[in-house]
Amino acid sequence: MGENKYPRQRSEAEWQSELSPEQYRVCRQKGTERPHSGEYDQHFVAGQYQCVCCGEELFVSDTKFDAGCGWPSFNQPANDACIGENRDVSHGMVRTEVVCNGCGAHLGHVFPDGPAPTGLRYCINSVSLGFTEKEDG
Repeated sequence: MGENKYPRQRSEAEWQSELSPEQYRVCRQKGTERPHSGEYDQHFVAGQYQCVCCGEELFVSDTKFDAGCGWPSFNQPANDACIGENRDVSHGMVRTEVVCNGCGAHLGHVFPDGPAPTGLRYCINSVSLGFTEKEDG
């Protein structure tokens, strides 16, 4: 582990200049957006969700579901290599943080209370995501 664990590194100054203040707070400082406030919470359009910091494809719309928790929820990542997991003991809880394996951006957390087939709920901050709509055809 270490500072160069992720292939798409930037300095903190570069991240601050490239991201909005809220994106920087959530993605680079492990913040959380307010529940039910994110652009993609109730967004159900066919397409792909990418890391807002580096463009890594993270989730596809086929795995998105309405968990009612106030954040976009997915039952699996786009592929096993795109998401990393870290133990998070902040805020008096033990949780599993999920990060982008492209750049290390904080995305949210994963919980074992999702639907079949995985039983997982990737609870992701909208502000950490970009979206590309699937083209017809």
